[in-house]
Amino acid sequence: MDAQTIDPIVRLIWLAGAVAFVLGLIRMNSPATARNGNLLSSGGMTLTLGATAVWLLILPPTGSFNPVGWVIILAGVVIGGGYGLYSARTLPMTAMPQLVSLFNAVGGGAAALIAINEYLRVIGVPGLQENVATVLDVVIGSVTFTGSLIASGKLMGLRITPSRPVMIPGGQLVTGLLALIAVAGAIFLFAGNYNLAVMAAILAAALIFGVTMTLPIGGADMPVVISLLNSFTGTAVAMAGFVLNNPVLIIAGALVGASGAILTKLMADAMNRSVLNILVGGFGGAEGSVAAVGAGGGTVREVSIDDAAIQLAYASSVIVVPGYGLAVAQAQHAVRELAEQLEDRGVDVKYAIHPVAGRMPGHMNVLLAEANVPYPQLREMEDINPEFERTDVALVIGANDVTNPAARRPGSPVSGMPILDVDHAKNIIVIKRSMGRGYAGIDNELYTNPKTGMLFADAKAGLAELVGAVKGL
Repeated sequence: MDAQTIDPIVRLIWLAGAVAFVLGLIRMNSPATARNGNLLSSGGMTLTLGATAVWLLILPPTGSFNPVGWVIILAGVVIGGGYGLYSARTLPMTAMPQLVSLFNAVGGGAAALIAINEYLRVIGVPGLQENVATVLDVVIGSVTFTGSLIASGKLMGLRITPSRPVMIPGGQLVTGLLALIAVAGAIFLFAGNYNLAVMAAILAAALIFGVTMTLPIGGADMPVVISLLNSFTGTAVAMAGFVLNNPVLIIAGALVGASGAILTKLMADAMNRSVLNILVGGFGGAEGSVAAVGAGGGTVREVSIDDAAIQLAYASSVIVVPGYGLAVAQAQHAVRELAEQLEDRGVDVKYAIHPVAGRMPGHMNVLLAEANVPYPQLREMEDINPEFERTDVALVIGANDVTNPAARRPGSPVSGMPILDVDHAKNIIVIKRSMGRGYAGIDNELYTNPKTGMLFADAKAGLAELVGAVKGL
């Protein structure tokens, strides 16, 4: 089969794969169709990879079959694909943001390496006009690579990358100088100069920029940063597509870049902050700082398992507010079992889902869907907030900053952040292991509300005891 025959066939298959990406992304807009959307997008990628492999076999770039090149490709597929499959199947949902960040790093780094390889490949070609896409690919991909590694380390709580903001001496000046080096180098290359040292300087500046940009941002803002870096990854992949003249990379990268940018904006809006404000520096300290009991002038009222069970069992309506504590404890099945027990007693149960609950958008939805919680019971913040004042009991499980009434008061680190109106419910039960603070590093005024009863327990264990107590009534 000659080039005139195989080339249009492969390009048509690439186009079909790109269409599958678009349709898959559309189906991911709803939890009910998200799984099929993921499979459709994966099928499109498998199709395009298969067509590319056939193309390389029939029309090898070097003019002849290169066994060494194929060994490297297959080794990469086996090692990378094997690790990706293993990590995706074994890591708990609470670790998904870290995994997504690592995937961002891999994608950005790979895109940058493609551009660097293309730049090195044309060494010695006279009158080289540096392609804008090549430099942008190197810059964006390198920033994404190091920035995503730092973000993943912050979410993991590694000692070298603590979740708290790490201020670098003269950090803003250093970051500004790095940006200036990258811009000046890019302009120099855009002018038609070919200089390996300048490209190396741009690469080094971009790699360091990713570190200095991400380190000062606090753990509370990492989901937004990861989403932004995901957008960067897509943009870098699109630039790699321009470098290689590959429409599949251009389309796939543009989709990821655009969707990541939209998601970043939506998350920032949910926190009532601008993306620029988040990048300049995150608020608060690290998760888990211990607050003093009764801090802020109020008194904490502790409630027993039996008292909490009675409140829930004899309520007419209950709103469950899941948070990161529920995800850490893997308590989604326990909360569904409790909800079923309450529904059997005629209680109306709903779930209030904050846009940034957990550590990434959709985190709570996926966890609860895994436990077969009916989709109609999952209510977004705008829909559920008016119902709190008509609700008998709000059951908060591990959610902290997203329920803090301090957000309504000026001068607080979370001021202006949209929250769930849990304090408007007639009675409030909070399941929490301790009086630890959230990522914002401040006391939650909800805990000293006279209507609030604190049930100090691990989320999974506490819910299991509540199920037993409700059954015994």
